[in-house]
Amino acid sequence: MELADALRRRRMVRRYDPDAAVAPESLEAVLAAALRAPSAGFTQGVSLLVLDTPEQRALFWSATAGEDGASNRWLDGMLTAPVLVLVLTDREAYLDRYAEPDKGWTDRDEGRWSAPYWFVDAGMAAMAMLLRAVDLGLGACFFGVPVERADAVHAAFGVPGTLLGVGVVSLGVPAADGDRGSRGSPARRGRRPAEDLVHRGRW
Repeated sequence: MELADALRRRRMVRRYDPDAAVAPESLEAVLAAALRAPSAGFTQGVSLLVLDTPEQRALFWSATAGEDGASNRWLDGMLTAPVLVLVLTDREAYLDRYAEPDKGWTDRDEGRWSAPYWFVDAGMAAMAMLLRAVDLGLGACFFGVPVERADAVHAAFGVPGTLLGVGVVSLGVPAADGDRGSRGSPARRGRRPAEDLVHRGRW
C-alpha cells in the first residue's frame, strides 16, 4: 500500500472480528515497524509488551478496570481485540544517553530538553504500528491506561518500575459489519482546515 493511502485510511478501530486471529507474521511486521521508528540519540528506550493470549488479555483488562470496572460500548468493543501491545519508555535511558560524551551534556538535567523525547519516540513507535497495521489490512487503536491503574498493570506483568507506560495499541481484523465500536472524537468534531494549522514563513 502506498503511504498516502495508509495515512488516508488509518482509523482508530474499536471493535474486531472475534473469530479472526492476527497472523504471527503480521504481528511481527507491526512490531518491527515500531522498532524502526526514529529514536533520539538512537537511545532505543522504547519497549513493547505483547499480550496475545486470552489469559494475558484478561489479566490486562482486569488490572485496568479495577474493582469498579463497568461494561460500556468502548470496552465491549475493545475486549474483542486479539492482540494488545503496551508501549513503554525509559526516561532514565534517555537522560543517560544524553550525558554521554558525544552529546556534550554531563548533568542529566531535564531542563535541557525542549520536549521529553522519551515520550516523543514512544509516540512515533505507536504511529509506525498504526500505519503498518493498515498496510497489512488490520485494524488498530491507540489508547491510554487510566493513571490510577498504571501501577496495577505494571505489577500484573512484572514491568520494571523505571519504565513509563505511554499507551496501548490494540490489533485485529476489523469487525466484518463495519462497526468500529464506540464512536470516537472525529464523529463529534470536524477536521480543522489546514490553513488554521499550517503557517508559512510567519505565524
